[in-house]
Amino acid sequence: MSDALNYLVEVRGDALGHYFKFLKDAGKHLDPKTRDLISVITKVHVQTENGFKQYLTRALRDGCTPLEIIDALLMAFPALGLAKIVWATEILLEMDIPEFSPELINAQPQWREVIAVSELTDGEVKRVDCGSRSVFVYREGESYKVYDSHCPHQVTNIPHLALDGLTLTCPKHEWKFDIRTGDCIAKGKHPLKAFETKVEDGRLLAHW
Repeated sequence: MSDALNYLVEVRGDALGHYFKFLKDAGKHLDPKTRDLISVITKVHVQTENGFKQYLTRALRDGCTPLEIIDALLMAFPALGLAKIVWATEILLEMDIPEFSPELINAQPQWREVIAVSELTDGEVKRVDCGSRSVFVYREGESYKVYDSHCPHQVTNIPHLALDGLTLTCPKHEWKFDIRTGDCIAKGKHPLKAFETKVEDGRLLAHW
């Protein structure tokens, strides 16, 4: 929720509690993905950019695919109209979410080359561009972690300059992450998106 809503819940929770209970009860027979897609559509209908970004991110976290989100927008065409669908699509493109890129949106997950292991020393972190996706890579001995560079909050693409030692801080809302584990250690609660890794012929590969 926004700071304003958090404030109102704190000072008038007795009143707002009923409203939030209604919203929760109204969707109790829907699976999370369906609820998320409906929420995305409602934010497009009223053209609330922050709300659209919030529920879009939540939908992706809950397992909605980019094509499911696009199909939901198109299926809502009779209610939304073309102008609002274009409005939402422009925001999507500005967010620069790798999963929505033409390169990845229809692609099956596969092993992709990230970096030569010789380019990464023990305890080092690097930000690497891999086609339409950027990742942070951390080496600990012969163990490697690869994380998507986008913050799980509102998918801000986190730059390398946001790294201080082993702590990565998103510049937008200051969510902090431990690069050793990907866990969020301040402000938020969602971890960085991590990818399965393996080493072949001296090259580090990640699966997405």
